[in-house]
Amino acid sequence: MNDNDYVEIPWQKLSPDAFQGMLEELVSREGTDYGEQELSTEAKISQLRQALTQKRAAIAFCPDSESWTVIAKD
Repeated sequence: MNDNDYVEIPWQKLSPDAFQGMLEELVSREGTDYGEQELSTEAKISQLRQALTQKRAAIAFCPDSESWTVIAKD
C-alpha cells in the first residue's frame, strides 16, 4: 500500500468497541514485529493505542482492497 492508495480514518470517529476490536485484530496479525522483547497482547494494544492517540501513527484504509492497517506518521 502506498500513500496514494489509502484514506486516513481518524480513530476518534470509531466507536470505543470498534476501536478496541481493531487494535486487537491488528496485534494478532501474523508477523507483526514489536522488537526484540516479546510483549503481551495487552502491552501491544497499549502501545498501538498510545501511538494513535499521540498522532505518531494513523489508521489507513485502502478502498480498492477494502483492507486497513496502521501506518507510522512522519
